[in-house]
Amino acid sequence: MQALELADYRAAVADLYLTATDLADFRSRRDALFATHPQSAVPRGEPFDGLRYFPESDEFIAEAPLREAPGELDIDTGGPDGVCHYERAGIIETPWGELSLWWLAAYGGGLFLPVRDATSGPETYGGGRYLTDTVKGTHGRGLQILGADRVRLDFNYLYNPSCAYDDRWLCPLAPPENTVAAPIRAGELRYH
Repeated sequence: MQALELADYRAAVADLYLTATDLADFRSRRDALFATHPQSAVPRGEPFDGLRYFPESDEFIAEAPLREAPGELDIDTGGPDGVCHYERAGIIETPWGELSLWWLAAYGGGLFLPVRDATSGPETYGGGRYLTDTVKGTHGRGLQILGADRVRLDFNYLYNPSCAYDDRWLCPLAPPENTVAAPIRAGELRYH
């Protein structure tokens, strides 16, 4: 049953984010999950030798202030999810530029931080990558809440949305306000 497989996949993702011992363990276990799980974003039957990443770098880890800034965003996924409505949880003042942190305004909600940077297209997925999407169980690695007005970002955990691997997936992509001019050479590279 596909719904149970998807629930199992999301539980495996959450477990990975909550229990990996370090970035190397995280990447290894993520590759194993992509290689073996029937709900993997990698197309079925396609040879899979693992994901490609930038080398780990402390340069792309930062604590940053989060300021309140009301706002709303609607992203049309073009698929059965239709339009996803987000409310801005705040603006993060990163060393690479400002990024809006979004809250999915739906049942259960969740934090969403998509990022598009100067590597998007030539080195990484053109539509941008995600630092967190807690609806999918990506808790506590890329984004850690340090208080009401401060976060810790670790861009080594940037990852591609599912649509970067296979056209069968439709994903909300980084809006223009989550585009920074600087290259963030951390996290996952383009799949192909």
